[in-house]
Amino acid sequence: MTRLLIVGPPGAGKGTQAARIAEKYRIPTISTGDIFRFNIANETELGKQVKAIVDSGDYVPDSLTNALVTDRLNEADAQGGFLLDGYPRTPDQVRYLDELLASHGHALDGVVRLAADQEEVVRRLRQRSIEQGRVDDSEEAIRHRQEVYQRETAPLLEMFDERGLLIEVDGLGPIDEVTARIFAALDARDLGAA
Repeated sequence: MTRLLIVGPPGAGKGTQAARIAEKYRIPTISTGDIFRFNIANETELGKQVKAIVDSGDYVPDSLTNALVTDRLNEADAQGGFLLDGYPRTPDQVRYLDELLASHGHALDGVVRLAADQEEVVRRLRQRSIEQGRVDDSEEAIRHRQEVYQRETAPLLEMFDERGLLIEVDGLGPIDEVTARIFAALDARDLGAA
């Protein structure tokens, strides 16, 4: 059973690498963005609350995010482990997740941090926005998201590092090389695949 988080700045390749980790370890990738979209699309009670908040331009509060993640972690496919992407985002969410896992006799096994040079990530995202015609991905918007990530994630990385959970991986370079680095780092922690 492997319980992991993956973190990294927007554009570092989290989605691509999360899919590869999930496949190797035979665990689901659990993305809060996906959970929000699923609940909104299926018009669940929680989804209706999330939609109203998102439509008003506000952030989904920790209490609601925690409830959605709890529901998802209680599903059968997550009982043997998981890879969380996009959660936790605040120190309070970290504490909540710790308590939730502890209540089932579990704990996090590791936090994979994809480290990437900010200028390279901005260049990569600008290129993607041009190729995909994403007008919302201006350089200013991209840089703002990078700043928000740095501001919000730095305290969490310190918390995970102090607990010996942080697994730093260079997120730049060919996709297969980054994957190989991640698997080598996980293997070094004895987090072998199922």
